[in-house]
Amino acid sequence: MIKLVRVDHRLIHGQVAFSWLKFLETDCILIASDGLLKDELRMAGLRMAKPSNVKLVMKNMEDSIKALNSGVTDKYRLFILCESVEDVYRLAKGSDRIREINLGGTKSGADRKAISKAVHLSETDVEMVKELVNDGKKVFVQMVPDDTSTDVMNLL
Repeated sequence: MIKLVRVDHRLIHGQVAFSWLKFLETDCILIASDGLLKDELRMAGLRMAKPSNVKLVMKNMEDSIKALNSGVTDKYRLFILCESVEDVYRLAKGSDRIREINLGGTKSGADRKAISKAVHLSETDVEMVKELVNDGKKVFVQMVPDDTSTDVMNLL
């Protein structure tokens, strides 16, 4: 069962490892990313950062979509992490099992507009988010479980 799908460019860090995992009672993290799998050092760091009682799986986008659609992940209380809006867009387009998306943190930059303290979106990101919303996905901004969840369309 998918507990949460989150976009967070930092992937596993304090908010994720402590606040979200405890709140969601997650037993497995799936990181869906093509780029991450090309960086063995980063993958090793993420393995060390994850709590010991949680399984960590890192897959490319194609394999992540296949795993979700096949039902092999259904036995887990799954927390899915993506590094970018583009990654979560690809994942959500590939699997109708994703119904809600949490925007938790994206990189800032000259070509990006801040819609919250930690979420910065490019024009392309905004178009992808709008398309996901039009597809019936609930997209919201929320840093930690104690924060109020805000519908992304109210921030755009």
